[in-house]
Amino acid sequence: MPADSLADSPVLAGLTAVPLEVVLSDAGLGVRQVAGPVEDREVAMVHTSEWEDPSRYLLGGELLLTAGRHLGTGQAELDAYVERLVRARVAALGFGLAPVHDEVPQELLAACDRWGLPLLLVPPETPFVALSRVVHLAMAEARSRELRRMSRAQSDLAAAAARPDAVEAVLRQLAAHLGAWTALLDGDGHELVACGAQPGDGARQRLLALARARGRVRAAGSRVPEAAVEHVGEAQLILHTVPGAEGSGAESSGALQLALVTVGRQTSVDRSVAGMGVVLLSLLTGPRHALGTDESAAGALLRALLGAGAEELAPLLHPSGDAAASRWLVVAGRRSAARADGSARSARVHLAALGTALGTSYLEVDGDSLRAVIPLPESGDAGDFPDAVRLGWTLGVSAPAGTEDLRAAAAQAERALHRALATDRRTVRHPRDEAGVHSLVDPDEARTQARNLLAPLLSAGPPGADVLLETLHGWLSTHGSWDRTAVALGIHRNTVRQRVARVAALLDADLDDPGTRMELWFALRWLGRA
Repeated sequence: MPADSLADSPVLAGLTAVPLEVVLSDAGLGVRQVAGPVEDREVAMVHTSEWEDPSRYLLGGELLLTAGRHLGTGQAELDAYVERLVRARVAALGFGLAPVHDEVPQELLAACDRWGLPLLLVPPETPFVALSRVVHLAMAEARSRELRRMSRAQSDLAAAAARPDAVEAVLRQLAAHLGAWTALLDGDGHELVACGAQPGDGARQRLLALARARGRVRAAGSRVPEAAVEHVGEAQLILHTVPGAEGSGAESSGALQLALVTVGRQTSVDRSVAGMGVVLLSLLTGPRHALGTDESAAGALLRALLGAGAEELAPLLHPSGDAAASRWLVVAGRRSAARADGSARSARVHLAALGTALGTSYLEVDGDSLRAVIPLPESGDAGDFPDAVRLGWTLGVSAPAGTEDLRAAAAQAERALHRALATDRRTVRHPRDEAGVHSLVDPDEARTQARNLLAPLLSAGPPGADVLLETLHGWLSTHGSWDRTAVALGIHRNTVRQRVARVAALLDADLDDPGTRMELWFALRWLGRA
C-alpha cells in the first residue's frame, strides 16, 4: 500500500491517522516487525478478524490483527490471503502467537515480503485490545494537536483579513501555516500577489500552465473542478477556485485562483486551513472589497469629475450593473465619542469592519460622522446593521431609493439620524410611507377597503395573487412603463403586458385612468404591498 494512499481514500480522508511506529515503539506492547517493508505506514484504525477473506469488512488503513485461526497452510493460500489484504489497502498485519500458532508460519512471512505488507509479531502476553488502546490514545493526542493548529491558523487568518493589506496578509499566513508558496492568480494564470519561498521553476511554471488551462476551459463555458492537484517531483501543486461576486464565480472566465506549492502530501488540517483561506479571499475579493470594484469605483469617480449624472454612474457601482433596477439605501451615522480611537491603524481597521458591517465599500468616515451608500440586494432587505451598532454608531437609514432619488434619500437619512439622536435610539429608518392622504384613513378600515377592492386578485388562479399583485405594484411604481417593469421584475415586457391585462380584466377597471391607478396604489400600500 503506497504511503499516501490514505489521503486518496474518500472514506478515510477526514480521519486522524497515526504512524505504525506508535505501536512498534511502545515497549509495553513488545510488538516487533518480522516481515514486509520497513516504512512508517499510517494507521487509521485497529481491527481484529479471523476470516479467510476479511476484505469486504475493511475500509483501508487498518492494522489488522489475527491469531491465524482459519488461515490456510499452503504458500498459495497465504499468498492469496495477503494479496486480498493489500488490495483492501490494509496498513499492516499483526499476528498473535498462541493459542493457535507457536510461531509465525514461514509461508506467511514469505507472502508479506512478496506483497509488501508489514507483518508484526504480537507476543502471547499482549492482548489485542492493548494495541487498540495505544493506537486510539495516539489518535486522540494527534487530533488534539490538529485542533490546536487549526485554532491558531483560524485566529491568524482572521487577524490578517482585518489588515489594510488584507489579501497579501492572508496569503502570508497561509504560506506560514502550510509551509507553502502561495499566490493569488487571475483567470489567465497571472500572479496578482505571491508570498512564501519561491518554488523551483519547473513546479511554478507547471502550476501557472495548469491555471491557464483551467481558465481556458472556464472561458469556453465549461465547468472546472473547484480544486486541482498535480505533482512535480516531491512538490505538490494545488489550485483552488476562489468564489467571487456574481459574474466571477466558478463559471466565469475571470475567476480568481488560489495557488499552493507544498512539499509532501497535505494533511486534513492543511486542507482545512487552505479552505479557510479560500473563504476569506472570496470575501476580500467579492463585491465589498473586489479587485474589480476598485477599478469600477475609480471609473465612476472620473466620470463624476467630468460631469456625469447619477444614472450614468449607478451601473458602475451597483452589483446589478443596471441603472433601472438599482435600489439603494443611504445611511448617516454618528459615533459615540467614547468609542473613537484616533490612531491611523485603528481607523483603517475600523473602516474595514464598518464596511463589512454595512455591506458596502461606498462609505466615508469624517471624524465621528458617517455617510454610506448601500446597494440593496435583490431581496430588498439589508437588515438593521447590528454589527455597525456594536461598533458604536447611531444610524439613520433612508427608505430604498432609485438612482435618481439618492439626493433625497440622503436628506431622509439625516432626518432619521436626528430622530435617533433625539430619542436615544441606535437605529431609525425613514418610513417607506410619508404621512399623506392615506394616513387620514383608519388603518383597519383602509385594509378592509383594500381587500374588497383587490378581492378578485387575492383569489385569482395561476399565476396567483402574489405574482399579479407584484406585477401591478411594479407597473404602477414605474408609472406604467412596460420596459422598466420588466427590468425590475426580471421578466419579458410581453409577460408584463399579459399580467397587467389580466389584472384589468379581473378588476373590471380602466388602468389608464389616473384615479383608478391612485386607488389601486393606496390599496396596495394599505395591504403592505407597496
